[in-house]
Amino acid sequence: MKLKYFPLVTLLFLLPLAVKADDIEKIADLLKQGNAHELAKMFSSNVDMNILDETNVYSKAQSEMILDKFFKENKPHTVKLLHRVSSNPNYNFGVAILSTDKGKFRISYTLREINKVMVVIELRIETEKT
Repeated sequence: MKLKYFPLVTLLFLLPLAVKADDIEKIADLLKQGNAHELAKMFSSNVDMNILDETNVYSKAQSEMILDKFFKENKPHTVKLLHRVSSNPNYNFGVAILSTDKGKFRISYTLREINKVMVVIELRIETEKT
């Protein structure tokens, strides 16, 4: 009788392994790691970036260099996913709070589906106002 529910319990424990993390969470994790190179792989060919009141549209390579510089100046410690919108299959939006050695930053990012792949089209980094 005890083994009757064993297959169901086993399936419940294995289910999280089968569900892959979505792009919003993956970006938050890469922000926590400070991994500009892997993050740039998810960028569109041109990214609208606003980093600490400096706004421009950059190529994928330029965006990676700017983000790498930001991470070198601000070593990430933790990230908290604050808000997410993933109800539209073509557009997603995420907001995360990144704690670094120099303070907290509010990072928002917009993803758009291009050629059946979700890519980052906008990235904003602002100092967190508490």
